[in-house]
Order: sequence, then structure tokens, then C-alpha cells
Amino acid sequence: MTPPDVTCRGPVRFGATGRRAFLQTGLAGFATLSLPGILKLRSQARATTPAAERKAVIMVWQPGGLSHLDSYDPKPDSGSEYRGPFDLIPTKVPGLQFTELMPRQAAIADKLVVLRSMRQSAGGHPAGSMQLLSGDPDTRDKPKPRYPDWMTVSNYLLGRRGPRQNPLPAYVGINPPLEYNGPAYLGDTYSPFVVSGDPNAPTFSVPNIGLTDADEVRRLGRRSTLRQRLDTLDRGFDQARDLAALDEFEAQALTLLTNPQTKVAFDLTREDARTRDRYGRNAWGQQLLLARRLVEAGVDVLTTSLSGPLCGRVHNWDDHAVNHHVFDAMRFRSRAYDQAVSALIEDVYQRGLDRRVLVVVTGEFGRTPKISYAASTGAGDASAAAGTTQPGRDHWPRGFSNIWAGGGIATGRFVGATDRRGEDAVDRVCGPGDFLATIYHHLGIDYARTFIKDFNGRPTPIVDHGRAIPELIS
Repeated sequence: MTPPDVTCRGPVRFGATGRRAFLQTGLAGFATLSLPGILKLRSQARATTPAAERKAVIMVWQPGGLSHLDSYDPKPDSGSEYRGPFDLIPTKVPGLQFTELMPRQAAIADKLVVLRSMRQSAGGHPAGSMQLLSGDPDTRDKPKPRYPDWMTVSNYLLGRRGPRQNPLPAYVGINPPLEYNGPAYLGDTYSPFVVSGDPNAPTFSVPNIGLTDADEVRRLGRRSTLRQRLDTLDRGFDQARDLAALDEFEAQALTLLTNPQTKVAFDLTREDARTRDRYGRNAWGQQLLLARRLVEAGVDVLTTSLSGPLCGRVHNWDDHAVNHHVFDAMRFRSRAYDQAVSALIEDVYQRGLDRRVLVVVTGEFGRTPKISYAASTGAGDASAAAGTTQPGRDHWPRGFSNIWAGGGIATGRFVGATDRRGEDAVDRVCGPGDFLATIYHHLGIDYARTFIKDFNGRPTPIVDHGRAIPELIS
């Protein structure tokens, strides 16, 4: 393990052919099992630390950005050009009000913290996502990330603490937010084990885990001799180090495929029917229930994106007037959203996970406080017929809200404020570096003194300009 007060070494290099070429070649032994990502199940995370002591993070992502004025930061006196149609409701925290769309979260507000003063400087979805999740200060939209996101950084750094004993992957994404983020110079090895599809569907399953057929397990063992195929690789790398890594990759892959514990962890049918009902019998509810199951079973980093049909016609939270009638869209998705998030937070506390597991719910930015109007580009859920003028809210990075729970933090309060119209964060302003530092702090990562080498071998800080938000750390 690299001491936390020294620069972390860069990721293992596999010579001129590169890591991707290695992965493609090394996969030959598993090709017949259709496991194109098998070697991404690398041996990271804290193997020797008891599961009850390891820290974990669940990030619930709102792709496109939630309207803070219509949820956690309403401005009833902002005027008709800004204020939405929703009534305000009290929460369990004195002085904290939500809109009527969040009654379940209002009822458990004593178990969460609302951060009302997030700010970043990028107005586009790619750049906004990259700023918040990787700390990239660039305001330009790019086709791929320049810096690795906090999820892969955490996966990489935690993996350096020792070989992983838990058969589950350390980093899992359930329909994760990968469109604008990724491992960058850390390489695909540290990307998530991706679970896709609708966990509420009767036919939902995670393929190629927990094989139970003894003959198939034996056949797999015979086919998994990755070392025998190393002659096809570039031999210009440090074999002693990289062959050891291959041993771990192979062992992790075989464990995932053959250990029955993995199948149990992903199996939602083992949950009580009332619990499944409490989360909501829909994609979002079951995604968050599966997230809770997986961190409880030992996954360290879990991301899930609330997207798809439950959002409305364009399948995200990007409530421009051309996409959605913003207020109809908020109504359309609020029931499933409010139910799933409140159930997750309640479960974290009821099951004694509240010190170990940090939950953060956020998007890349908020929506414009001033309402805009434009013609719809198509009819559908939360959108009028094409050509119909309807209200919308556009991208807004200057001030927005996210919510935090668990992690041992002191809950039942709100932090920071925006101005009277919700346009600018004005009190306890927090930026992407603060957001990242808070998550790293929870995971026990020394964000202030940890550097990772980039593509050019330059030590790059994992947090540049930021510190953990005092109100959001234990």
C-alpha cells in the first residue's frame, strides 16, 4: 500500500500494446462465456478489513439536472416569472420546506442534509458532469473525459490497500452515468461492473454470475489458463508485476462466476415483498433497492442513474421547454423519485448502515430559475403535442441543490443558500472540489496529498482546489 502522505504511483502499464490490447487478448479464455468485461473485475478494495468497517458510497444521479426551485429550494416570493405552481410543505426539520412533490422525503428530512449552495461553471451536460464528478475545470464540452471520475479513482486507490477477498466487484454501476465520465488515464480496468436493464422486469437477471452447474464450473477452470496465452502479448513489460496482476484478475473472474454469494447479492427476489413495495415496483425503486443490497454485501462504490421512461418523453431530467413541460415532468417523475430515495435513506438507517454508507443524490447542475417558453418538439409523457408552447427550465450551474444522508454525518439540517430568486449560491458556496473531497474523506482517502500519474506521467492531484464540506463529514 502506498502511504497516504506520498504521491501515489500511476497505474500498471502493459508496454507498447497498452492495457486495452492486454484486456482484449486476455479475454480469449472467456470468449465462449460472452464475458467481454471479465477482467474489469479487478482485485481492488480493502480485502482484509471486515465488511462492517469498510466505508461505501451510493451516488444517485439525476442526468440533466433537477430543478432546485421545484424541489429542495423553493422561492415562493420570487415572482411569477420564476416561481413554479407547486405548494410548499413543511419538513421534519424546522425552517426547512420542500415543494409538495417531496412528501416522503419531507417526512424523513431529519435523516438527511440538503446542500443548497452547490455551484460549478460549466453549462453543458458533458462539461458539467466532468466538473462535478472528476474536478475538470474546463467549461468546454468534450467527447471524452480528461480526468478520471471519483468512482474509478476510488476504485483504483482502495484497491491498492490489498487483494480483495469479497467475491463481489468493488465498483458496480446499475444503469450508471457513463455517458460523459469514465476512467480516463486510469484505464478501463477500473471501470464499473455494469448492471443494465430494468430490475423491476420479471425477466431481469445479471448474466454470468454465480454459476451452479458443477460441470460448467470445471470446464471454466480448464479454459481459464490465461498465463498460457501470454505469448501473444508484448513482452516488453515488467512480467513479475504484471503476471501477478493477471493471477488476481483470473481469480476475481472465476470467483464472480462460481461463488454462489454473488448470485444471492444480485437477486432481488430474496427481498421481502413489502420491502420491494416500499421502494416502488418500478425501475428506479428496484435500482435503489439493489444498490442497498450490494453495498450491504460488500460493494464499495455504487452508482445508479435515474433515467429512462420514468423521467418523461426524453428519458432524462433535461427539462427544456422543447423537451418537456417542466412542471408536468416534475409531477410525472416525482412519485417514483420521492418514494425510491426516501426508502433508500430509511433503509440505510434502519439496517445500521448509516455510519458506513454515504448516500448522495445529485445531478450535474440545476435548472434556470426564470421560466422559459418554447414549442414542444414532440408529444409524449410530460410533453404536449409538437408545436405547442410550453414552459421549461434550462441549464443552471450557478446554484443548485443536492442531498446527503448516512456517512455518520449530523443530519436534519440544510447547508448554504441561494439568493431570493435561486439564481446564485450566496452562502456556504461549495464547488466540485469540495464535493469530491467530501466523498473521498468518507472513503478514507487522503484527497489533499494523493496524486496519480496522467497519460504523460505527470502527478495529478485527485482534488485540485477543494476541501471536505465540514457539515457533511462525520
